[in-house]
Amino acid sequence: MIRHSTNVRVRYRDTDQMGVVYHGVYLEFFETGRTELLRACGMAYSSIERGGLLLPVLQATLNIQRPARYDDLLTVTATMSEPSGIRLVIEYQIHCGELLLVTGTTTHVFTTADGMKPVRLPAGFLTVLRDGVSGEPTVVSKTD
Repeated sequence: MIRHSTNVRVRYRDTDQMGVVYHGVYLEFFETGRTELLRACGMAYSSIERGGLLLPVLQATLNIQRPARYDDLLTVTATMSEPSGIRLVIEYQIHCGELLLVTGTTTHVFTTADGMKPVRLPAGFLTVLRDGVSGEPTVVSKTD
């Protein structure tokens, strides 16, 4: 399992008429958490794409327990466990200080960039998952 936390600040444009973060923005915060998790593992999205693969979202869940508000400093924690089959599930928690605001998941599958055909998780990706955060750049490709 790999876990990584990153901070995001709520911008005015992230809020709705009620002064709270619009629900769809939390999925953007999830994306930030996921992107930074992969980067911390040495696998920037750009390296995955250079390897001829994409990692689209198939499903997303979102559970808002308390709202975030303008200018809150949030901590987005993304956790990735070893996948079963070809699907990859990432779990998220969003905190404001010690207060848990939002939980959720996204489910992904690797696909080819040139046809969006689902493929097995690349061996290089599984190695990084098993070894944890490496700090070394990793190119994940469909030939792994």
